[in-house]
Amino acid sequence: MQRFEGKTVIVTGGGGGIGGATCRRFGKEGARVAVLDLNLEAAEKVAAAIRAEGGQAAAIRCDITDRASVDAAVAATDAQLGPVDVLINNAGWDVFKPFTKTEPAQWDKLIAINLTGALHMHHAVLPGMAARKRGRIVNIASDAARVGSSGEAVYAACKGGLVAFSKTIAREHARHGITVNVVCPGPTDTALFADYKEGAGNPEKLTEAFTRAIPLGRIGQPDDLPGAIVFFASDDAGFITGQVLSVSGGLTMNG
Repeated sequence: MQRFEGKTVIVTGGGGGIGGATCRRFGKEGARVAVLDLNLEAAEKVAAAIRAEGGQAAAIRCDITDRASVDAAVAATDAQLGPVDVLINNAGWDVFKPFTKTEPAQWDKLIAINLTGALHMHHAVLPGMAARKRGRIVNIASDAARVGSSGEAVYAACKGGLVAFSKTIAREHARHGITVNVVCPGPTDTALFADYKEGAGNPEKLTEAFTRAIPLGRIGQPDDLPGAIVFFASDDAGFITGQVLSVSGGLTMNG
């Protein structure tokens, strides 16, 4: 029996790099996967790839900044795949500028996507999980939340807030059999990282600097993340909650 057979998993930002890799991994492990993304075409490509390998998946458009959209997406997941057993909050967005060069409108968008969006998702799925006395939530934050990152002040603030929120929800819902953990990627070869390099003005130099700084000697790839994410979502992690794990090739090693 596969680890997630009979379980329904939501992945936000499921049409992207880390999200897509995570969806495909859950699909291979027997889960019914709801691929949520603002870009429905990207979500459908991931869902189609899962179905092509014999898995179950549904592509569902979702704007996590809009509570009505979130509620509709969760309802669609329930109708098409069954009640949500696992929530992976992965969707994110960033703007790469020194803080004093940013504008309040950008702060609003960063907070809406990276923090409020995750709150919407928790608020939508937690009542059902609590009623069923089971659930797994894995929030994708960032090493920027743990150690800071130049040019990402508001993004780091949001991800730091997500870490603190996760620990609190882990405490509030432990009695319901729900675990909440956090995975913090380091530099990973995604569209978001490509934007970061462009914002820095010298992509090749920045890539070289990161590669030198990472003890394992390379930039992360999307497929480096699902192992940690799926572990936290599995029964193997049933006695682990409120924890934060960095997946960064050793770039950060603080406790």
